Amino acid sequence: MGRILAVDYGEKRIGLAVSDSSKIIATKLDTVANKEIFKYLNDYFTKENVDMIDVGNPKQMNNTTSQSAQGVMAFVKKLSETFPQKDIFMIDERYTSKIASHTIALSGMKKKKRQEKGLIDEVSAVLILQDFMQMYQGTGKNNIICVNKSSNSQE
Repeated sequence: MGRILAVDYGEKRIGLAVSDSSKIIATKLDTVANKEIFKYLNDYFTKENVDMIDVGNPKQMNNTTSQSAQGVMAFVKKLSETFPQKDIFMIDERYTSKIASHTIALSGMKKKKRQEKGLIDEVSAVLILQDFMQMYQGTGKNNIICVNKSSNSQE
């Protein structure tokens, strides 16, 4: 059984999180420079069995698309073209950065570690992945947007 990879897209950095093979536990994976993401993913996919990708979908408070949505949609389009064998989904990512920042602040980490820019991206990706797994395995599937359903899908 393959893992789920979650993506917190940013113009400069992309936070990544991954599930265990049972799709129960979300763990932060890495922060990758935007321009290096497809090489990173290609290398990662050759080592790890990932069958689903979940990308955070940026929304405004009034449920309209945010300014960063255009960049995310271009990324998702390239992602589905580059990895057509992967199921790709999008999930609302509102509040993830704020929750990640708050969680990091409460964690007891030293101030210097808390200020690392990539840490918030990674923790945000974990939150996106946790929400996705909860919705996908529960009753919240109507809150998930399917972007690409591979022909290899087991559903």
